[in-house]
Amino acid sequence: MVSAPTAFTLVTATEPHRVRTRQIIKAHPEVKQLMTRNPVTFLIGLGCVLAQVGLAYFLRDKAWYWTLPVAYLVGAFFSHTLFVVIHEAAHNLVFKGLWKNVATGILANFPSVFPTAISFKNFHIKHHVFQGVHELDADLPDWYEAKLIRNYSVGKAIWLFFFPVFQVIRTARCREVATIDKYVAANIVAQIAFDVAIVYFFGWTALLYLFLSFWFSVGLHPLGARWIQEHYLTLSPEQETYSYYGRLNGINMNVGYHNEHHDMPSIPWNNLPKLKSVAPEFYEPLLAHTSYTRLFFRFLFDQEISLYSRIMRKERGTATLKDQSVPDKELLSA
Repeated sequence: MVSAPTAFTLVTATEPHRVRTRQIIKAHPEVKQLMTRNPVTFLIGLGCVLAQVGLAYFLRDKAWYWTLPVAYLVGAFFSHTLFVVIHEAAHNLVFKGLWKNVATGILANFPSVFPTAISFKNFHIKHHVFQGVHELDADLPDWYEAKLIRNYSVGKAIWLFFFPVFQVIRTARCREVATIDKYVAANIVAQIAFDVAIVYFFGWTALLYLFLSFWFSVGLHPLGARWIQEHYLTLSPEQETYSYYGRLNGINMNVGYHNEHHDMPSIPWNNLPKLKSVAPEFYEPLLAHTSYTRLFFRFLFDQEISLYSRIMRKERGTATLKDQSVPDKELLSA
């Protein structure tokens, strides 16, 4: 029987994606045609915001406990899709102008109650550039998280439930990443105004529904398996990133195509399946997940998986803090 890891897997190799980016571009220079922007993403985000506000309005006069099932069974899916919209805006894949993408992220952030869209962008770009580097990649668990939770089922359930809190605490260790700028300030002001308006016009129950939708969408919910799917060593002790090819990609804007996204971060969500089709020799051999629900329960109850089931590296390579993670576009331009 294989025991759960009790330390992160330390490697000296660079993160795998930029190497594969070069290989794909050399073999398939036509992928440049997939590097577009998709304004439809804004419309999807707007639709989800309106749906969440509409459900909040519907629940405004209901007993507070009605917010629980509606948020878990319906709102979490809208909220998770909005998180994908925020992610697309973070990579400037919605519009050409920076401010338009910032505005898209801020709009998609509204139903999440907390102003996180632009801060997420700042830290997420560093996750791409410095994947697995503890002091720069906020996606990697803290030492204390892994030591505290280990491979215990109850502990992993608690960890998933409070995942947003752990995620915020992690950012404190990334001291080299800018935390406050004018875009973050705009996000905070706009979010406070939205929250106040929801309470003023609809009441506290409506705000509770929005909060719970956000909380469930990134935590103790099958959708929360996405955080395990992306980089936890669940299928192999060597493969660092995993894609998900399941039905939820249809409503979550292909969020599961994670290897494809890391390899080609300049390609919007709608073209990621096309990338896999264009370069099957690079993706078919990779292990992948097909069910979030199966992964969710496996993570909770498989004692061989712990929070240490991640690859960590100390070497930063030649990347700089100013790197905006567009290696695919830079290589094709060169």
